[in-house]
Amino acid sequence: MPFHPATPPRLRSLATAPLIVAFAALLIAACGGSVTPAVSAPAPARRTAHTGASLRDWPEFGLNPQRTDASDESTGITAANVAHLRRVQVALPGTVDSSPIYLHGITMAGAVRDVAILTTTYGKTLAIDASSGAILWTFTPPGYSHWAGSAQITTASPIADPDHRFVYAASPNGLIHKLSLGDGGEDPSGAWPVSITRDPTHEKLAAALNIDGPDILAATGGYFGDAPPYQGHVVLIQRSSGAVRGVFNTLCSNRRELIVPSSCSASDSAILSRGGPVVEPGGRRILIDTGNAPWNGTTDFGDSVLELTFPGLQLRQTFTPVNQEQLNTSDTDLGSSAPALLGHNRVVLAGKDGIMRVLALSRLNGRLPSSSGRHPPLGGEVQQLPTPGGGELFTAPAVWRHGRSTTVFVADFVGTGAYALRGGRLLTLWTSTTAGTSPIVAGGLLYIYEPNGGGIEVYNPGGSSHPIAKLPGSSGHWNSPIVVDGHVIEPEGDANEHQLSGTLELFSVQ
Repeated sequence: MPFHPATPPRLRSLATAPLIVAFAALLIAACGGSVTPAVSAPAPARRTAHTGASLRDWPEFGLNPQRTDASDESTGITAANVAHLRRVQVALPGTVDSSPIYLHGITMAGAVRDVAILTTTYGKTLAIDASSGAILWTFTPPGYSHWAGSAQITTASPIADPDHRFVYAASPNGLIHKLSLGDGGEDPSGAWPVSITRDPTHEKLAAALNIDGPDILAATGGYFGDAPPYQGHVVLIQRSSGAVRGVFNTLCSNRRELIVPSSCSASDSAILSRGGPVVEPGGRRILIDTGNAPWNGTTDFGDSVLELTFPGLQLRQTFTPVNQEQLNTSDTDLGSSAPALLGHNRVVLAGKDGIMRVLALSRLNGRLPSSSGRHPPLGGEVQQLPTPGGGELFTAPAVWRHGRSTTVFVADFVGTGAYALRGGRLLTLWTSTTAGTSPIVAGGLLYIYEPNGGGIEVYNPGGSSHPIAKLPGSSGHWNSPIVVDGHVIEPEGDANEHQLSGTLELFSVQ
């Protein structure tokens, strides 16, 4: 189906901001960070009133703490108008190799605006007017010049506070920042900003942030090349105060605090997936999975799925494949993609070995948690099946629950596939050779960004492997779109190219 854009020139940051915002930026700079306001004068007219959208916010990677990446709520974008959206390309001061978030009705510089929030690989966090593409403010973390252009990066997506007053974002120096949504100013109260690593040159903030009740969930991994020492760990940060309320180390797990990586005898076990910690329904447990590292079933959990209690972060049960040692020695990370909650007591995950593993949530290794003992058994999955094309999976599946049915969409750098959950097992519906990043289902359509050639393929989620439209764009890496409130928002570019500029594609209902 053809696409008919109305493409304005690339947008640049606007030069003038109201005095009150400029004064706030000076105060923030005095505290160590910096905010660059770039707000256009009058707010553009709100367009959500006539799009028919009911999905108005996309506050975190995956849409919700369970990372389902799917909603049946209307977005205002339909099969009839998706090929006729207005296109704006926004020039960014960095590459966004992650997913943006979106909030409607935020007051900035005296006007009510719908905004996209995103973080570049070197830690600049930006607010962008979703109607015009204007950059409203830019937060630059202290010390930015020390790592900009280097291999020290972050690919963590930001997350909005449920009260819509703050946004939390990561920077490559290992800090989590609490920023005002109104002007990008950093909250200096309590313990903010919060360090979640003792060695940010070895421990990378790669996974998206999450929220469980009063706490931010953050995780660490390693940089490209797996240079030791580092340990994947989960950190709970109290949203109100910035206090670190808990730490779980996937290596040397008997140590319950932030540790100097070189002080642990084991290294690696990265929590590197796009989704990071996944919150189970009810908020009392979380799931994580890990990359290559030693495994002993007691203190070291390389290439494993772990269920932790919340907020205690006590290990409840684990899954480790029978070939864990081979996965470790061949650098075939099990945890390159986060566990996806399918419902009906099922979880699916896949890694760099090109195998999807379906687990029973109530007994990850085939046994009830109480019977696993101190040295849990290996294996125990319900089902194994190949990823689309057998490729390595670094993306997050979309789990679409419609009526009594559950469909899972999976994409990797080799292909895309759709799978139905039936009788506790996944049945392949279709596969294609079109590569993709993390799929999303929104408003009755399936969207998958094609990282190799660029652009977003749009499908009927209940149909076949043939797209009904394609939105144009350039190539990327792990970037994935969001579709919300009459907009399709897609960052482009590859973090590993270490660029200080990038592009955001913004498609909107006319």
